[in-house]
Amino acid sequence: MARLESMQGRTKGQYKDATGTTVGKNMIAAANKKEADEGQKDASCTKNESNNACSVLFRCPLTGNLLRKEERENHFREVIQGLSTTDPITAAILKIHTYNKDREKVKVGIDTVAKYFGNIVSHPDEEKYQTIKLSNKVFQEKIHCLEGSHEFLQAVGFERKTLHLEGQDHQEELFVLKKEALEDLNALKGYCDALLSAEPLKANLERQLRIFMPSIKASHFDLPDDFYNLSVEELKREQRQRTEGVDRNAVLRTKAMREREEQREMKKYNYTALRIRLPDGYILQGMFFARERVSALFDFVREQLQNDWIPYELFAPGGHRVENQQSTFLESGLVPSALLTFCWDAAIMADMEAEGGQSTACVIKPELLSNVETLL
Repeated sequence: MARLESMQGRTKGQYKDATGTTVGKNMIAAANKKEADEGQKDASCTKNESNNACSVLFRCPLTGNLLRKEERENHFREVIQGLSTTDPITAAILKIHTYNKDREKVKVGIDTVAKYFGNIVSHPDEEKYQTIKLSNKVFQEKIHCLEGSHEFLQAVGFERKTLHLEGQDHQEELFVLKKEALEDLNALKGYCDALLSAEPLKANLERQLRIFMPSIKASHFDLPDDFYNLSVEELKREQRQRTEGVDRNAVLRTKAMREREEQREMKKYNYTALRIRLPDGYILQGMFFARERVSALFDFVREQLQNDWIPYELFAPGGHRVENQQSTFLESGLVPSALLTFCWDAAIMADMEAEGGQSTACVIKPELLSNVETLL
């Protein structure tokens, strides 16, 4: 009991996922402006999706706007374009990492840029390192092909020029480093480090915490097409094939073969909708990536509890305890949806009752009950 009392002092932040995104001051200012402009659209998006208990929404880490899956790319382009006027270097870095989907090409390209910058910093007096030929094979194959690369070079101090070079009878297009940029090599090195350490801009899956009244429909999930990697037509065809061959498969396949087939089937899911039935009958619901770890579910549930320091357990639909929190929802068979059961740790509750501890009849925070819905 002493150990549990000491746990009561933990802050809620200890149980939250570290999913925050760090951005510069200029980026935050631009994001706040964008959020104000799109606030009405965000409210509309939430209202339109509210009728579907299992909709999939994402939240932009820069503006906070809620987005549907198909809206993410255009939204990012609008935000980054707006940022170009206030922080062109950060905007160019985000373009390179976000717009170019081939991660190997991005790595090769930014490593090549780093070599260019390294030569400039190591040999500041040698002019040959301060110019880049656009026709150069290495530049064309590794840097020019990346969207945002030209904007980055120009933002950090390179100027695009067309010049006659010594020994050539034709003009060359070049990127030439300005003198003022050459005077601050530490800044140039910092821009290069920022390019190397940056990551693609990604929208965070919105958990969409929802609380439902006790219902016999809790195990029924109406899942949208977003949950699947396959098209609707492909899913219908596969379902038809499985129906036609169910008897043959049961005869010819071993148990191990059927289990492997089930694992392959589950990998077709992108997301999972999870509901947790509480001791008082209320039902919590949240959305997760199918490949997230089960620990994300335990963190999600704990954040909603009145007594978030008391150990608890979750039981899967088959009645077995969910124990391996490091496994993914796919590996645990909790896709594309599942209804789990919440139970306080029996030993701890017995000790608390023996000591005359407080009642845990109401499991979740009272303020959450003001948003209770009826599961249709």
